[in-house]
Amino acid sequence: MQPSPPTLAAIERHRAMYAAELALGTDRFTGPRRDDCPWCRSKRLRTRLRGPDLLQRKPGTFVLDQCRDCGHAFQNPRLTAEGLAFHHGDIHDGHLEDFAERLLAAHCGHRRHRHAANAVLALQPEPESWLDVGTGRAHFPRTARELFPYTSFDGVDTTPRVEEARRAGWIEEAHRGHLTTPGVLARLRARYDVVSMFHHLEHTPDPRAELHAALAALRPGGHLLVETTDPHSVFAVLLGKWWLPQGQPRRVHLMPLANLRTELQSRGCTVLLTDRRAPHIPYDLSAAVALALGQAFPAPDAPWRTTPPSELQQALRSVLLGATSPLADAAALLDRALAPLLRRTRFSNAYRLIARKDRP
Repeated sequence: MQPSPPTLAAIERHRAMYAAELALGTDRFTGPRRDDCPWCRSKRLRTRLRGPDLLQRKPGTFVLDQCRDCGHAFQNPRLTAEGLAFHHGDIHDGHLEDFAERLLAAHCGHRRHRHAANAVLALQPEPESWLDVGTGRAHFPRTARELFPYTSFDGVDTTPRVEEARRAGWIEEAHRGHLTTPGVLARLRARYDVVSMFHHLEHTPDPRAELHAALAALRPGGHLLVETTDPHSVFAVLLGKWWLPQGQPRRVHLMPLANLRTELQSRGCTVLLTDRRAPHIPYDLSAAVALALGQAFPAPDAPWRTTPPSELQQALRSVLLGATSPLADAAALLDRALAPLLRRTRFSNAYRLIARKDRP
């Protein structure tokens, strides 16, 4: 079912709201710039990426710095609470949420989730309880239930989608916030045989603390499953700001596999599996084309536009998008055709890690 287009009145309400926000200034949206790496504290930093918000096209330029010693990449300066509310407020609403779900469904989200669940099944056949962190509408628990029909699945997410998932029956308990949110971990400590995180750590303000909280939610002998963006993907270098997985301002941290492995081992865990093949999502080229077209032909109903486009501009946009749609289709076909090869190389855009918690 396609979402209905926004009404003119809704567009005007959003335009007035954003005008009021911007009138207060944008300096409050970012905190102070830091001069050291949040992961290893090294001061040897370089600028990895500087660019605008290509997905929502809200105003601002964002910087992703990278540590020359450990390879950790991070938003610098980072968005404040007000900045997060402004830049993330619409990402899970309406068209953007539907776009994201269609994108993941088109690239075998169910198959990737089933493969991840099978990887846990080989290590822990009958978990009693499973916590999915950053669960959204519980797409992973829905798939994992096919292999674990007697497991109790719970979910944590920062958005109301987790409560929708509970009402739909896909999870049994819904918890709002990050694992490190006061009160959340207190309710979940040492309750789970498995904790999973799919592309969650890169959005958290403190991924190390969130990782520690995930281990605290595990029982001894339990397993932690993490999938996240691989900042060492060759596509990051080739596509730059057009590489969707490092798009700003929504991804705050990008962590190399070696950093997570070392951190988990230092916390008394045994890393049982690492994999770059199965987690690869074949959308790098098609997403880059979509972002470029969106930048060249922005949507006419964007509420942060100072003046709405004329009818002639809207008509011209429709014609040009229609003329360039074969380019987007060709990029999507190329992504799929190259995927079997690229997922076996450093072009892979994500990795999976499974670790066992051996001691507190």
